Amino acid sequence: MPKTLLVTGAAGFIGSNFVRYWHTWHPADRIVALDALTYAGLRENLEDVLTPPEEGDGEGTVTFVHGDIRDRELVESLLRRYEVTTVVNFAAESHNSLAILRPGDFFSTNVMGTQTLLEAARTVGVERFHQISTCEVYGDMDLDDPGAFTEESPYLPRTPYNAAKAGGDHAVRAYYYTYDLPVTITNCSNNYGPYQFPEKVIPLFVTRALQGEPLPLYASTKNRREWLHVTDHCRAIELVLERGRIGETYHVGSGVEADIETIADTILRELGLPDSLKTIVPDRPSHDRRYLLDSTKLRTELGWAPQIEFTDGMRSTIAWYRDNEAWWRPLIGRSPVSETAWAGPRR
Repeated sequence: MPKTLLVTGAAGFIGSNFVRYWHTWHPADRIVALDALTYAGLRENLEDVLTPPEEGDGEGTVTFVHGDIRDRELVESLLRRYEVTTVVNFAAESHNSLAILRPGDFFSTNVMGTQTLLEAARTVGVERFHQISTCEVYGDMDLDDPGAFTEESPYLPRTPYNAAKAGGDHAVRAYYYTYDLPVTITNCSNNYGPYQFPEKVIPLFVTRALQGEPLPLYASTKNRREWLHVTDHCRAIELVLERGRIGETYHVGSGVEADIETIADTILRELGLPDSLKTIVPDRPSHDRRYLLDSTKLRTELGWAPQIEFTDGMRSTIAWYRDNEAWWRPLIGRSPVSETAWAGPRR
């Protein structure tokens, strides 16, 4: 039987990829795409899948709604009007650097916004509430640590963004234990792919390289991240929604790690550009060294495995930005934070 999904943060990077993925593989389902359209949310990211207004909002449609998850009245009205069965919460302020400058925005959206969404879902009685979380809630790891974060690892966030995401996750679990709201959570590693706003490192490096501009590498060039193509992430969420156990958390990680210099070198080689474009900038405050997720639970319980190999995924991602300058060119300078601004005193 067709479902109706409320996808929040639907005009962002991962959210828009998820809407496109779900609409492709579940064409009978109705999707209500909610987004506040902050600087990194772009309605244009969904234009190829949105249903024209004259065609209505029935089965198989994708309807865009401009709104904020902190607006309880709006959220509850959407849940009732569209008879939403499933909420998938991508909505979040997510840029670590901006969180250092505007921490209040992050706690407001990522904690209180999530709680508002949960309360609306509880009041209306949705069948599933799925929370998109991050590896960063666990804090960082030593570069030579042989282990990985598991679903039982303690939350030890070190930045305002990390802490705000952790607070949202705690609210989700509280609504499960206190009110029996049927929830699931996925913690993902660093995503990459098309439609990622060019403040994040891979599109930042690609777009700067295409313009012949320096690639700003943090001084701790050997800090590593685990990289996951956004389509593999969408597949994992699909499996959790279909077969995941209520109340459970699942890690979504590729196991593939690369440091910032490797990312820069990969992009420069693919574009045929010189190493001289690399430049070193000061580390941002509380710059985590490394994250790595143990995704055994997702792989063994639900049969998930990444399908896009890192080299192929990077090549296709670089090609997408090279071929879609009309998408990213208007966004240059729109990010409210500079990655070279960390040398001065902090207050």
